[in-house]
Amino acid sequence: MSGPFPTVSYSMPMAVPGKGNQYPTYTHYSMSPPECDDDMSSASGVPSYSNSGCTGSASYMGSNDYDSANSASGIDFQEYMQDRFANSFNPIPLDRSMAVQAQTSGKLNAKHRELMDLQKQAQARLAKTRERFQDGMRDAREVRGDLEWTQKKVSSLQAKASRKHPKEYRKARERYPSPDY
Repeated sequence: MSGPFPTVSYSMPMAVPGKGNQYPTYTHYSMSPPECDDDMSSASGVPSYSNSGCTGSASYMGSNDYDSANSASGIDFQEYMQDRFANSFNPIPLDRSMAVQAQTSGKLNAKHRELMDLQKQAQARLAKTRERFQDGMRDAREVRGDLEWTQKKVSSLQAKASRKHPKEYRKARERYPSPDY
């Protein structure tokens, strides 16, 4: 790197996933000022930086050493940037969203419990309905058995009446014919 300006090295916090690492790892970002042609500098002796004719270089370095002597105007850039980041972060929206999330989670849990209760009620009603259906089927079988017994009894009585009193039976049949089932 050639040029009249020293290379400035900055450290920016950058979360690097690691096993069991609770604290952020810092990666150094090195940037040198743009290299300009000599005719691009200003008349006052202070270089003017513009996008035309200048080339800048930026690279990531894996080194963990930081030289505060290279900081511009004696200001520790890392500390300055950390203070800016700390002051720029507003936790209030995050707190509000966490409160909304907690409320939503509570409502969801309440609805889940309500659904579980309704499901239990529906299962109890289904069991009761099945029991009633079984009782109804049992009653229907009993009624069917009673009807069959009654039909046999009536048929037996008709047979006896037709044998014992054939004339009267025939007359009654003509007057009141039996329905065909």
